[in-house]
Amino acid sequence: MQHTAPASILSVHNSASSRAGILGEVLESTCACRMHKYQFNRLSQISYNQVAALHKRIEEIVEVAAMCGVNVICFQEAWTMPFAFCTREKLPWTEFAESAEDGLTTRFCQKLAKKHNMVVVSPILERDDVHGGTLWNTAVVISNSGSVLGKSRKNHIPRIGDFNESTYYMEGNTGHPVFQTQFGRIAVNICFGRHHPLNWLMYSLNGAEIIFNPSATTGELSESLWPIEARNAAIANHCFTCAINRVGTEYYVNAFTSGDGGKAHHDLGYFYGSSYVAAPDGSRTPGLSRTQDGLLVAEVDLNFCRQVGDKWSFKMTGRYEMYAEELMKAVQLNFAPNIIKE
Repeated sequence: MQHTAPASILSVHNSASSRAGILGEVLESTCACRMHKYQFNRLSQISYNQVAALHKRIEEIVEVAAMCGVNVICFQEAWTMPFAFCTREKLPWTEFAESAEDGLTTRFCQKLAKKHNMVVVSPILERDDVHGGTLWNTAVVISNSGSVLGKSRKNHIPRIGDFNESTYYMEGNTGHPVFQTQFGRIAVNICFGRHHPLNWLMYSLNGAEIIFNPSATTGELSESLWPIEARNAAIANHCFTCAINRVGTEYYVNAFTSGDGGKAHHDLGYFYGSSYVAAPDGSRTPGLSRTQDGLLVAEVDLNFCRQVGDKWSFKMTGRYEMYAEELMKAVQLNFAPNIIKE
């Protein structure tokens, strides 16, 4: 992996001058020997060495971010592991799961956060031992003081193509939390949640000024949608959005099928990177590379959320009470669509 210089400076202005940024596109080329064995918060020696190497790489990138003055950084979805949910194999992939509160990766990120006075958003595969070892796709939010501020679980799980994630973990039960940090109010809309406008809306209604969208998505499936969705969400919700993807191709020894009659294959497809930040007025940064990992740092002014909101008044004119009433009817078993016929 190569060091990639920051694309631009991101400074978040709230009541005081501060900075925020996102980390995207960590290149992972996966094979059978690339297994981060994790079980009961303990690692085998081989897997520990592999995880330590990945942590070291991330530490180097965070060091670059710190030199740029970054105060909020977000990694890609499930950044500590290959995105192996396409395989439908439970082992060894479920062994990547770890505690969101005190797992190895969370403790590692706590040290980085405290060292650099930086809020760290760390999306991982979570094992919830308090509730029977349930697995979740979770973003851990760590304060710049080094304490775990909280977590946000993935609300929407895809059931399309090779994205067989429902085989591994459950839909999130944390709702739409917004985290008040020293550098602004942030939320985390994980991957497939970006396809659901109401998901973005609820984070916004809860007060989010910046919504991160850590993802792992491939070209043939979603690249035509990628430049549009987070940008549209920024406009519709008067907030900044940060779309983050991984990059490269992950190869698996055991071939798998998509359930569509096609031939068995060894990879999920090409993760096309192209991370970007969008503003409430629809402007956006250039995307990061499609072919290598990188750090995107972009400058934003949180006052802009209110200024654009005052101009367009999408929330003031939202008529949420009307939609709440109609949605309440729509989820009932006896719902009848309001179709007027001749």
